[in-house]
Amino acid sequence: MYYDDLPVWGSVGEVVDSSGRVHDRRYFLYTCVHFEILYNEDRVIEIGVATNGETIDITEDKDVVVEFKYSVKWKETNKTFERRMDKYLQQSFLPQHVEIHWFSIMNSCVTVLLLTGFLTTILIRVLKNDFIKYSCDEEIADDFDESGWKYIHGDVFRFPPFKSLFCAVLGSGTQLFMLSIFIFMLAIIGVFYPYNRGALYSALVIIYVLTSGIAGYSAASFYKQMDGVYWVGNLILTGGLFCVPLFLTFCFLNTVAIGYKSTAALPFGTILMILLIWMLVTSPLLFLGGIAGRNSTADFQAPCRTNKFPREIPQLAWYRQTAPQMILAGFLPFSAIYIELYYIFASIWGHKVYTIYSILFIVFMILVISTAFVTIAFTYFQLSAEDHEWWWRSVLCGGSTGVFIFGYCFHYFFARSDMSGFMQTSFFFGYMTCVCYGFFLMLGTIGFKASLLFVRHMYQSIKCE
Repeated sequence: MYYDDLPVWGSVGEVVDSSGRVHDRRYFLYTCVHFEILYNEDRVIEIGVATNGETIDITEDKDVVVEFKYSVKWKETNKTFERRMDKYLQQSFLPQHVEIHWFSIMNSCVTVLLLTGFLTTILIRVLKNDFIKYSCDEEIADDFDESGWKYIHGDVFRFPPFKSLFCAVLGSGTQLFMLSIFIFMLAIIGVFYPYNRGALYSALVIIYVLTSGIAGYSAASFYKQMDGVYWVGNLILTGGLFCVPLFLTFCFLNTVAIGYKSTAALPFGTILMILLIWMLVTSPLLFLGGIAGRNSTADFQAPCRTNKFPREIPQLAWYRQTAPQMILAGFLPFSAIYIELYYIFASIWGHKVYTIYSILFIVFMILVISTAFVTIAFTYFQLSAEDHEWWWRSVLCGGSTGVFIFGYCFHYFFARSDMSGFMQTSFFFGYMTCVCYGFFLMLGTIGFKASLLFVRHMYQSIKCE
């Protein structure tokens, strides 16, 4: 329960198992609850709960009329209102918890350092050799086989298929990334104190609405660079790419909550208010950002001229296909964050408190950096194999960490949580699917933009004739 935004935990009953056999278990419901509340002047400082042993047997599957009772004892305390959350904050800063968090960061840093060293090796040694090889005059160049990433320079900047969807992914991913940065800024300065219910969700809705202009600007600018003409349809697709699946999932889960008569169901007025905000604020900002992006963006300046007809892609080994590369590209960033995932899941879906936002922000930045590095490395390997269709591949490789997070959801639900029943199962997997989809869009955008900078640098460093 919550009282004045303070959480209070207690058992609703007990199970008596005298013989050890399932059929002999008796289930008893507590009918009287005693609250003890500490106060300072007109402020509630602390609350505790206990039971006095009054129970009723509910083992039989039949209707029972229960009379619930409660009592309250008020005690005055000198503890100030500003320190009333210390009790919950201390749980997050217990030595064993902090040690695990720091171990998580060290694990993530080692992963990033290895990736950085690996990428540096590619940039300094391999690319240096490539530049020397491809910058030789024609007489020396004849001694080399015509293979490698230079010889697809006429196709590497060929725009991908489904340009409108591609740009919508980039717009939505950029918006979600900026949303994450703003949320972390508010968390670090102390806006989201423990159990300030609704503050985080309100901030998510408000910031998502206000950053819709960023999505429109990013999508429209890329779409114009790719010579797209249906820019209105592109903006509509950008606005609905993440919102529509989220809203449909919400409608289904809200219907389930209403069917179970749960307090998790939002009233119709709140849903109508969210729709009005989306129509009256989000959509105009989206289109304003799109107009600004379309009118202020120059043409796509490719370092190399694109050939009229695409070059044939040679037969590639199985491990160079999309699915194996997605598995490898997603596993490395996921391994840098999986320790921290348990605490996040336990805070969202359990009763644990998560307040070390600075550590969480460090882990998030490690995730972003490792995703960028891994995607750049796989893009280089793809181009070295003369596979010039790297645009979508970089998005899929970057976003594949979201697929791994979704896989972790199954592990947490069945191995770590006590959730059961259709409502809890549908709520967990419904909303976590939307969260993992958002991570896919965000990290896919980061992977592509990092790869684009890398590919531009490569081809600007050689003479493309």
